[in-house]
Amino acid sequence: MRVKPLIACVGLLAGALVAVASAAQAAPTRYEAESSPAVCSGSVDSNWSGFTGSGFCNGTNSTSGYVQFTVNAAAAGTATLGVRFANGTTTTRPANLVVNGTTTQSPSFEGTGAWSTWVTKTFSVPVNAGSNTVRLNPTTSGGLPNIDHLDFEAGGTPQPQPPGGLVGWAAQAGGTTGGAGGTTVTVSTFADFRTQAQSAGAKTILVNGMLSGTGTVEISADKTIRGVGSTSGISGTTLNIEDMRPANVIIQNLNIRGKVGGDAIQIESATHIWIDHNTMSSTIEDNPDYYDGMLDITHAADYITVSWNVIRNHWKTSLVGHSDGNGGEDRGHLRVTYHHNWFDRTFERSPRVRFGETVHVFNNYYTNVNNNADSYAIASLMDAGLLVEGNVFENVQQACWSASGYADSDPGRLVARNNSLTNSGPCEVNGTVAAIPYSYTADDVSTVKSSVTAGSGAGKL
Repeated sequence: MRVKPLIACVGLLAGALVAVASAAQAAPTRYEAESSPAVCSGSVDSNWSGFTGSGFCNGTNSTSGYVQFTVNAAAAGTATLGVRFANGTTTTRPANLVVNGTTTQSPSFEGTGAWSTWVTKTFSVPVNAGSNTVRLNPTTSGGLPNIDHLDFEAGGTPQPQPPGGLVGWAAQAGGTTGGAGGTTVTVSTFADFRTQAQSAGAKTILVNGMLSGTGTVEISADKTIRGVGSTSGISGTTLNIEDMRPANVIIQNLNIRGKVGGDAIQIESATHIWIDHNTMSSTIEDNPDYYDGMLDITHAADYITVSWNVIRNHWKTSLVGHSDGNGGEDRGHLRVTYHHNWFDRTFERSPRVRFGETVHVFNNYYTNVNNNADSYAIASLMDAGLLVEGNVFENVQQACWSASGYADSDPGRLVARNNSLTNSGPCEVNGTVAAIPYSYTADDVSTVKSSVTAGSGAGKL
């Protein structure tokens, strides 16, 4: 059994209790876009399925094609708005969100893959007591997406909004756009999914239903693979992204099951990949090798962001750098950002990193990583450099390894700041790491648990 050194994270006390306040909220009030008191500058249509009420607002394709809602609040304060929309094009449709005559935000409404695929964006806005106007003004000639309804919830603590934009390493060096600008196809069988994923050219592939297959699916460059709704996904196979620089692949909104004897997602010698808003799960078996990795990143892969995923019930979660002897290939690469993920009962490698610098692990939520005395969340090894900040650890055997190494791997470097540990072993620190070159905003650690549990996983886009 490994002897655990008593080295605590700088400025932290293991077992410190962090309370996240919550206030009771009434159910939201729904305002349909096709019904008074809403005003639709365009037509009220019902030719696409999936809407609520009797129709939706199809605004004029111009900057004058607005939709406006009149809502009521019992008291002044902050309200949460949920705007349900569909955009069957690949062109983002930006708008100004105007509350009581003042522009409060300027959101963009991305393509949803089909006019019958509806998603909800949430916003927190100030409101007055009594009547308020909420208006979406398009800012380009394409107008708004189709608007189904507005859910309005005033008072209490607003639900956090999962960011829609790409943050981290995958946004660097040209960025990651997936299948943007290409065709959009919907697949409902595993055979069709494999054919489309392996085809050439930019493409958005909408996965409709839970598709099960065997073997490996070789994903080709310039692909967005996105689940329809909250229950679609892939099981029984390895999604392989390999030997492409850039790969330019986005995997989003899928339920992904662990593959017996192999990796669920395997990234090798490939760059520019975004793994976002998926729910990835397995079963805990007596044999840790029953499954291999859930998301493994190896052979000098680079410019990768892993964001807003739920990963649970898995042993070997995410390996970055496959071997202690591969430094010649891996040094200067393996740059990965992990943010706003929920790791639950992931008993090791969340992540385990060799050689990569700087791997950025921020605003993640770790729970119940405590199967036995060797369980741990994060490991920096073989001179890797990790920045670990603003994460929440609850019931974690060991938050981080670095100076002590792990198993047969030499120590790595790790800087920890602003983390919260409850009933958890320490986050071991060691040395310094290179600065993060991109812009980002780390949430206050007191909000991370509520933000991640509300916004991560499939169905939360």
